[in-house]
Amino acid sequence: MAFAAGYYAYYELGNGSSIQQEYEHEVAAMEASRKAAAPALTFPDMTHLNVALKSGERIGAGKIVFQGKCISCHGDHGQGIIGPNLTDDYWIHGDGKPESIANTIHDGVSAKGMPPWNTLLSDEEIYSVTAYVKSLRGTNPPGAKAAQGELVKE
Repeated sequence: MAFAAGYYAYYELGNGSSIQQEYEHEVAAMEASRKAAAPALTFPDMTHLNVALKSGERIGAGKIVFQGKCISCHGDHGQGIIGPNLTDDYWIHGDGKPESIANTIHDGVSAKGMPPWNTLLSDEEIYSVTAYVKSLRGTNPPGAKAAQGELVKE
């Protein structure tokens, strides 16, 4: 009985925090911790990305990562299944430029079910996948998904 009276006085009448307030405090602390742990460098590093775009070896490495992580949504040739067709001139997310593609891979598109790959892939792997995705443009694979998004001309 004494416990109940003390509990009621502290949490209901006093300055004890509610479960909701404790949750919000912990989420804010975790978010601050995550931001503090994030690398200070800007993503993408255009020097490294440009190297990957010009390297057949890096495009090949990107294809391997793509086949292991991306084909369930984008298809084995980038033709699109659940995810968009990556071989045409239309882009839903971004403008089709390498840095935009790299950012989409890095950050994901949670509203569409694409996870942020920055926790599972290194920056260099993301650059390689970006190079591979750029190499798919104009390949016109059979069974390609219809164009979605904005037309982008290079």
